[in-house]
Amino acid sequence: MAEPMIPWLVWILPLIGAMLTPFVAKMGAKVRDYVAVAFSFLAAVFAASLIPTALAGEVVHSQVEWIPTLHITAGVLADPLSILMANVVAWISFLIMVYSIGYMKGEANLTRYWFFMNFFIANMLLIVLSDNFLQLFFGWEGVGLASYALIGFWHTDEKERWVGKLGHQAWKLPQTYSPSHAGMKALVTTRVGDIAFLIGILMLFAFAGTFDYGKLAADTSWARELAALGLLAPVAILIFGGAIGKSAQFPLHVWLPDAMAGPTAVSALIHAATMVKAGVFLVARVAPIFVVAAGSIGLIMPFFETVAWVGAFTAFLAATQAMVSKEVKKVLAYSTVSQIGFMMLALGVAGLSGDFAAGYTAGFFHLTSHAIFKAALFMGAGTLLHATKTKYMDEMGGLRGEMKITFVAMVIAAASLSGIPPLSGFWSKDSILGAVLPVSSPLFIIAVVTSLITVFYSFRMIGLIFFGAKSQHLERLQEGGHHVHEAPAVMWVPYSILAAATVGMGFAGLFLEGLLRDTLGGYVEHFYHVPTLHAHEVISIPAVMSSLVVIGIGGFLGYYFYISRRGDPARIIESNIVLKNLYKFLENRWYINALYYKIFVDGILYSSIGLFKRLEKGFIDRSSDAAASGSIFAAAAGNKFDVHVVDAVVNGSAGAGQKFSSLLRKIQTGIAEQYAFAFAVGIGLLIIVMFLL
Repeated sequence: MAEPMIPWLVWILPLIGAMLTPFVAKMGAKVRDYVAVAFSFLAAVFAASLIPTALAGEVVHSQVEWIPTLHITAGVLADPLSILMANVVAWISFLIMVYSIGYMKGEANLTRYWFFMNFFIANMLLIVLSDNFLQLFFGWEGVGLASYALIGFWHTDEKERWVGKLGHQAWKLPQTYSPSHAGMKALVTTRVGDIAFLIGILMLFAFAGTFDYGKLAADTSWARELAALGLLAPVAILIFGGAIGKSAQFPLHVWLPDAMAGPTAVSALIHAATMVKAGVFLVARVAPIFVVAAGSIGLIMPFFETVAWVGAFTAFLAATQAMVSKEVKKVLAYSTVSQIGFMMLALGVAGLSGDFAAGYTAGFFHLTSHAIFKAALFMGAGTLLHATKTKYMDEMGGLRGEMKITFVAMVIAAASLSGIPPLSGFWSKDSILGAVLPVSSPLFIIAVVTSLITVFYSFRMIGLIFFGAKSQHLERLQEGGHHVHEAPAVMWVPYSILAAATVGMGFAGLFLEGLLRDTLGGYVEHFYHVPTLHAHEVISIPAVMSSLVVIGIGGFLGYYFYISRRGDPARIIESNIVLKNLYKFLENRWYINALYYKIFVDGILYSSIGLFKRLEKGFIDRSSDAAASGSIFAAAAGNKFDVHVVDAVVNGSAGAGQKFSSLLRKIQTGIAEQYAFAFAVGIGLLIIVMFLL
C-alpha cells in the first residue's frame, strides 16, 4: 500500500508550482517555464506510484480535521477510480505543459499563463482525490476560475484571436466572440450548473450530516428520508446539474465551442485532461453511492435515465454541428461535447442495467481513450495554426507533405476518434455500444447514428487539412516568404507520444477493458456492494457489426467528398433547398446559442431598458417630480404662513411688549416726591382693604 502522504502530494505539488511561478519568474523566463513543467511532472510521477495500489484493489484514505464544530474533515481518497483518473489527468497535463514551451514561445504575460496552468491541474487533481463533496466543490470552483482566466488569456481581444467567422450572425445576433467574452461566457454558464450542484450537496448534508463519500455509503438512512419525501432522485439530478455545466452537456453545452478563443494548449488541457472530464468523474463518483443508498434501483432510476438521455442527445447534437464547422478547433470542440455525451450515456445505462460494471467500465475506458487521442488532436491543431496562420480548414489543404509527423499523428488520433480498429477508440466506443444495446434500443440507435456522423466529420477534417490542393491562402503565404514547416520537437514529441499510446492501447484493447472491469467493477462490488456480472462478454457481436457498418458508411462519404475530392459537397448543398436550410440550421448551432442570447442577454437588456423607461423614468421619476413639486408648494405655503402669521405674531408681540414696557417705564420717574406719594397712596389702599375685609 502507498504512503498516505502521496495522494496529498499529487494535487499539492502543482499548486506549489503555481504559487512559486511569480517568484521563479524573476530568475528568468526559461527557469520559470521549466520549473512550472517540473512540478506537473512530479505530480504525474507520484500519481503513477499509486497504480499498484489501484491494481491490487486497495484504498489509501487519509483525513485531517477541518471544521470541528460541523464535524467536517479534509481528506484524500486514493481508490482505483481516483488513482486511474489522477494518472490520466497528471500525465496528459504534463505533456501539454511540455508542448506549451514551444507553442507559447514569444507570448507576453507568460507568468500568468504558467500560474493558471498549474493552478488548473492542481484543482482538477483536488477534485479527483477528494474524499468528500465539500472539498471537491473547492476544486470544482478552482477549475472554473482557472478556465475563465485561461480562455480569456488574450484579454486584449485582437480580432485574430476571436472565435467564429467575423460577421457571422444568427437571428441578427453576432456568433463571433472575443477571448474575454468567451471566458466570461464559460464562467457564467458553468455557474448555473454549479448552483444546482451546491444545492444538491447541501441537501445531502442536511439529511446525512456529512459530505464524506464513505459515510454516505455506509449509513444510507439519509436516502430513505429523502426517498420518503420524493427528493432522492431530484437531489441526485441536482448534483448531475454540476456535471452538465462542467462537461458542457445539453442544455449548458454552448460555452465550450466558444472557449476555443483561448490558446490551443489551454483547449487541449480543458478538453483532454481537466475541466470537461470533471463532470464525467463526478457522475462516476456518485453513481455507486446512489445505487447502494437507494436500496432498490427503482428509487434512483430517474437519475440514471436523465444521465443517459442527456448524454445521448448531447452526443448527437454536437456531432451534427461538428459536421459543418470550418474551424479546426471548433470541430474538435464539438467533438469533445459529443464524446463526453457518449461517456454520460455509458454511466447512465450502468444504473439501468443489471450489470453495473459494464456501463461503468465502458464510460471510464472511453474517458481514458478520448483523453489521449483528443489531446493529440488539439496539440496537432495548434501546430497547424502556427504553421498556416489560419484556423479555417478550407484555407489549408495539401499539408501532408510539409508536415509529415503532424499528419501521421493526427490521422491516428482521428481514426481512433472514428472508432476504427484496432485503435483504442474502437474498443472504448464498442464497449459503450455493447453496454447500451441490452438496455435501450432508442439509445442504441442514437449512439450508432452519432458514431456514423463522428466518422464522417473526422474524415472531413483530415481531408480538408491534409489532402487536395493547397489553398490560395497557403500560396499567398509562400509567395510572401512564409513556408509551412513542421513544428519543433518540443511540440510534436508530446502529441506523437499520445498517438503512439493510442495505437498501443488499441492492440491491448481487450486486455485493458478486462483489466478495467476487474479493477473498477471489483472495487464498486467490494466497497459499495453494487452487484456486477462476472460472466460478461467483452465483445458484443451486434455492437461490433454496427461499428463496422458505421465506419464503412461514414468513412466512404468522408473519403469520397473530402479526401479523394470526387464530389463537391458545396454544390450539392446549394442545389437543394432542404440541404441548404439544414446546413444553415446546423451551422447556426440549432439556434440554441442564439436563443440563449435572445432570452438571457438581449432579454435582460431589453427588460432593463423597459424597467428604466417605465419604472425609473416613468413612475419613479414622475413620483419624484411630484414629490419635488409638492415640496416646493409646501415650502411656498410655509413661507407665506411664516411671513403673514408667524412674523405678524412675533412682531405684534414685540410691539405690545414695547408699549407695555413704555407704560411701566413711566412709573419709574426717578423723582423722590412721586415715590413717597405713591407709597402713601398704597398704604392707604391697604388700610381700606383691611377694614373692608
